[in-house]
Amino acid sequence: MKYVWVDIKVNYFMKIKILIPVYNDWKSAFKLLDEINNLELNNEFKVSVIIINDASNHDLLDHEKNLDNIDSIKILNMKKNQGHARSIASGLKYTFEKEDFDYVIPMDGDGEDRPEEIKDFLDQAKNFKGKTFVGERVRRSENTIFKICYQLHKIITLSFTGKSIKFGNYTCLPKSTVEKLVNEKATWNSFSGSLKKVHDNLTPIPSVRGVRYYGPSKMSFINLIKHSLAIISVFKKTFLIRSAFFIIIYILLIKSNASIITSIPLILLLIAVYSVSNLALRENMEEFKNSLSQIKDIEKIK
Repeated sequence: MKYVWVDIKVNYFMKIKILIPVYNDWKSAFKLLDEINNLELNNEFKVSVIIINDASNHDLLDHEKNLDNIDSIKILNMKKNQGHARSIASGLKYTFEKEDFDYVIPMDGDGEDRPEEIKDFLDQAKNFKGKTFVGERVRRSENTIFKICYQLHKIITLSFTGKSIKFGNYTCLPKSTVEKLVNEKATWNSFSGSLKKVHDNLTPIPSVRGVRYYGPSKMSFINLIKHSLAIISVFKKTFLIRSAFFIIIYILLIKSNASIITSIPLILLLIAVYSVSNLALRENMEEFKNSLSQIKDIEKIK
């Protein structure tokens, strides 16, 4: 009896899911899809897109486009508006429980997370399997005042939590990290804060903040404050301990020169303590566990 050996070559594709939260800005979202489709990616990657429609009240645009390089595109239509962080959290939970994947890339859908940097993430994911990569901002596109405020945000976060967080949503997450995130209640409140909490050993990749495709940036000064406080709330215990030490030391320093002006830092810190305590209440694991019940329907456009 003769045995014939047949050499079968098995093609392995690294399965990538890109999560894009959208609220009304469909024009930007579909321009981003075009940009992703036009990326010249290695054939080893199979890229799919999941859009989390955060209960938009604007109709979906005509989406009959040539998107042959994207394997599949789904839209999770949510029943109610939850906000950016909870949309990403819902998308992560859906992907972990319902999809087959190797890496997840959450990114904003307005162009400020530049799609060409997806190639950088995937090159690193291919060479260093299992690591968690974050887009660390090396240059921003906002005005000087906003940039100064953003630097203050990072300094304050580091001072009161002991955590240096130089990244936003734009990351590349292996399945093991996604599993940690969907089992961490802080993910329901702050994505970047939660990621730093569950995985301190993050690998940074230089990232340039892009220019929004259409309209002004939604990251206003007020939204930056909310964003900063939400991150700090993930590390509430450390924040409260350090705040207490600051208050004691500051009172000792100003006791002989107490005035309304010298009391301003204390007043601001007390407001921050109140705000952080309230924001920490958003970490509702029960709501997070039931988040998929908030999906009204799933639209497959490719």
